[in-house]
Amino acid sequence: MYEQIRSNRRASWLLMGFVVALLAALGFAIGAAVIGGPRGGIGLLGVFGIAAIAWSVLGYYSGDKMVLAVSGAHQVTHENEPQLFNVVEEMTIAAGLPNVPAVYVIEEPAPNAFATGRDPQHSSIAVTRGMMQMLDREELQGVVAHEMSHIRNYDIRFATLVGILVGMIALVADFFLRFSFFGGFGRRRGGDSSGNAGAIMLVVALVLAILAPLAAYSVQFAISRRREYLADASGVELTRNPLGLARALSDIAGDPQPLRHANRATAHLYIANPLKKRKTKEVSGVFDTHPPIQKRIGILLEMAHVGPEALVPGRRAAAVAAGDSTAAAGPSRASGAPSRAAGPLPHEPPPPPAAPPAPLA
Repeated sequence: MYEQIRSNRRASWLLMGFVVALLAALGFAIGAAVIGGPRGGIGLLGVFGIAAIAWSVLGYYSGDKMVLAVSGAHQVTHENEPQLFNVVEEMTIAAGLPNVPAVYVIEEPAPNAFATGRDPQHSSIAVTRGMMQMLDREELQGVVAHEMSHIRNYDIRFATLVGILVGMIALVADFFLRFSFFGGFGRRRGGDSSGNAGAIMLVVALVLAILAPLAAYSVQFAISRRREYLADASGVELTRNPLGLARALSDIAGDPQPLRHANRATAHLYIANPLKKRKTKEVSGVFDTHPPIQKRIGILLEMAHVGPEALVPGRRAAAVAAGDSTAAAGPSRASGAPSRAAGPLPHEPPPPPAAPPAPLA
C-alpha cells in the first residue's frame, strides 16, 4: 500500500514537470519566432509567467465555490445529516486534519462524491443523495476516506495548478496559430536577416502549437488517473478496510444513472466518472479522467487479500435492487447509528458458537 502511494506521487510530479517543460518550450519557440532570437523567447516566457500567476490566484481563491455551485450542492450540518457528518468527522480525525471539511449534499439519485478546496483549512466534501441511500456505513466510510485523502494530499491544489498550466498552453497555442494564419509573420520575415534560423524556429513553433495542447491534455488526464489511485491507497490507510471502498466502487459501477449536474469540466473531481458510458473499459484511454473502475477494485481486493466473491452488495444496495424500500432506508438518520447495527455485513464471518456448559461434578 505505501509503495503504491509513493509510486503515484512520483509519477504525478514527473508528469507535472513535463507540463511545465512543455509550456516553457512552447513559449520560447513562439517568442523566438515572433520577436526573434533567444531574447525574444525569454521575454515571452516572462509574459506567460505573469499571466499564469494571475490566473492561478483567481482559481486558487474562487474555484471551489464555483464547482459547488455548478454541481447543485447545498451545505448540511450535523442536525440535517448526522450519520454522514459523523463519518466525515471520523475520517478527519483519522487523517489528522486540523478542521472538519464543510459537508455538502447533491440531491441526485446517482451515487457519487467529490472533494474540493485549496487546502485542508478551506475544503469541502460533497456526496449525492443516491450515495447515502445505496451504501452502508462501511462503504460510506471508504468513499469519504477517499475524498479526505484528496484533501490531505493537496490533490485539489495540484489539479488546479496543472489545469491552469494546460489552459495556458492551449490559449497560447491557439493565439499563435490564429496570428500566423492571418499573416502576422509575412511582413516580419521580409526584413529578417537571420534567414534560415528564423524559418526553422517558425516551423518548430507551429509544430509545438499544434501538438502541445494535445500532449498537455493527455498529461492532465494521466495525472488525474494517478491521483485517483493515490486517493484509493491513502483512503485505505485511513480506514484499514480496502474491502469497504471496493464494495462501494462496485455499487457505483453497477448503477447506470448519469449525474445530471456533472459536465466535462468537473467530471475529473468525482470518485468515479459521472458521465456514464454504456461500455465499461478495461484499459485507460489517453483522454480518460478516471482509471478503469474494475482495475481499481482489483487493486483494492489484492490489498484485502480476497477475491471477487467478496464483492457482495451492501444491504442497502441489495434492498434497492429488490425493491424493499424499508430495508433500503437503512438506520434512522436522526439517530446517526451505523448501518452495521442491523447485523454483521455479508463478508463478516459468523460469531463462534458458545462453549458447552461444564459437566456437574
